[in-house]
Amino acid sequence: MGKGRSPWRAPLTRSRTLEHVQELHDAPLAPLTTFRLGGPATRLITATTDAEVVEAVREADASGTPLLLIGGGSNLVIGDKGFDGTALRIATEGFELDGTTLELAAGEVWTDAVERTVDAGLAGIECLAGIPGSAGATPVQNVGAYGQEVSSTITEVIAYDRRTHETVVIPNAECDFSYRHSRFKAEADRYVVLRVRFELEDAGGMSAPLKYPETARALGVEAGDRVPAALARETVLKLRAGKGMVLDPEDHDSWSAGSFFTNPILTEEQFAAFHARVADRLGPDVTPPGFPAGDGRVKTSAAWLIDKAGFTKGYGEGRARISTKHTLALTNRGGATTEDLLALAREVVAGVRDAFGITLVNEPVTVGVSL
Repeated sequence: MGKGRSPWRAPLTRSRTLEHVQELHDAPLAPLTTFRLGGPATRLITATTDAEVVEAVREADASGTPLLLIGGGSNLVIGDKGFDGTALRIATEGFELDGTTLELAAGEVWTDAVERTVDAGLAGIECLAGIPGSAGATPVQNVGAYGQEVSSTITEVIAYDRRTHETVVIPNAECDFSYRHSRFKAEADRYVVLRVRFELEDAGGMSAPLKYPETARALGVEAGDRVPAALARETVLKLRAGKGMVLDPEDHDSWSAGSFFTNPILTEEQFAAFHARVADRLGPDVTPPGFPAGDGRVKTSAAWLIDKAGFTKGYGEGRARISTKHTLALTNRGGATTEDLLALAREVVAGVRDAFGITLVNEPVTVGVSL
């Protein structure tokens, strides 16, 4: 809570829509995040229907109360002081499959939804298995992994528009999807995702063509090949688990937000300068990773940058350390604070910048804090 500010309290009168929702005051938020970090919220509401979500948002906006949306909590870094306002946990349910058309409520557990589509013999999101969080967050981040992104299968997003005070249907072409970005992320204070619709593929139980070399190698096939969708899902889950990227309460490597930094996308000129820095630091025979990113730009690997800057797996001596399985994940080893985590993140950012002239950008959303 900020200095000199009085704690916000719910008004005595309540709307009929919110009469039966779960409401807590001075509510711990750390258990609702995969980092298990952060202080309490002044007020926590859990909404289980779209109507409850909309009414809670309207109530907060009408009273000028700060609002924090929480789904699976897998992409949140909440400050140690917590959140001075209303935290709204979206716990809506809804999985509707009509042929190859899928509609998910925002609160649906994403990895469970992936499993159900694979069980139905459909392809398109099988390589997104194991990603923690809720379905409503997937279009915000344009979630992607192992050669797939949700932007390739989302047809439209149903959201509440806080500016116009109405529920809107936004087609894919208007979502402004790009690498780990979207219209919903760009206008985070405007849209509240309620439902997401996808168009999947019936390939007779086979996967979509594999795009990611690591997945293809693990399966013993070539990029572009198809394999049984269930096998692709199982393989991705094993790959992710090996990197600490599948939630496990007993594995502190999974007490994280997954990839903490996005892969930098550079212009050709920036990549050339980066290449020169690599040669100076690591020798002329070392070639940094680079992948075409469109419009003459090149994507490089944040994990490679972190490792080559000297931040290897397990780096750190405190309660927040780099994962022992993957350099791209910052983790809570138990008993850490958000400030512990941020100190480590700042150290990594500064080290990579000094080594290679590239500034890493955090992927998780920060609440009440910043790098």
